[in-house]
Order: sequence, then C-alpha cells, then structure tokens
Amino acid sequence: MRRRDRLLSKARNNPNGLRFREFEALLSQCGWIFDHQTGSHRIWYSPGRYRLPIQSKRGQAKGYQVRGFLMQYDQETQNE
Repeated sequence: MRRRDRLLSKARNNPNGLRFREFEALLSQCGWIFDHQTGSHRIWYSPGRYRLPIQSKRGQAKGYQVRGFLMQYDQETQNE
C-alpha cells in the first residue's frame, strides 16, 4: 500500500487524529499545491482550483479541515 493510500485511510478513519505534517504530505501527494502562507494559515489549492486554508493546532490537523479536504478530493476524483 502506498503512503498516500495509508494517509487517506487514516484521514477517513479518524480525521481528528491526523498530524499536521501528515496532512500536508497527503495534500501534496494528492496533487494539491501549496500557494502561500498568511499568518498561521497555509493556503493550498486542489487540481480543480478549490482553495483550502489550513492551520495547525498543537501539531495536529483540524478535523473539519481534513473532512473538507476529503469531500473535495472525493468530488474531484469522482469527476475524472
């Protein structure tokens, strides 16, 4: 199983349990592009140009941001 698939599985099973660095690795491996950072918010764009601001909370990814990514990822990969 590839790392991207492991991280996707981990994100789907427990969105609140994903470390921030794992979340950023997942975004990158799924083809999302880091655009810029404003304060603590890091702005990522999907291949379909969906904008997702993310930020770390004590080294953890925020669950609602992971869920937002998963919804958009599923929607974009479904349309391929």
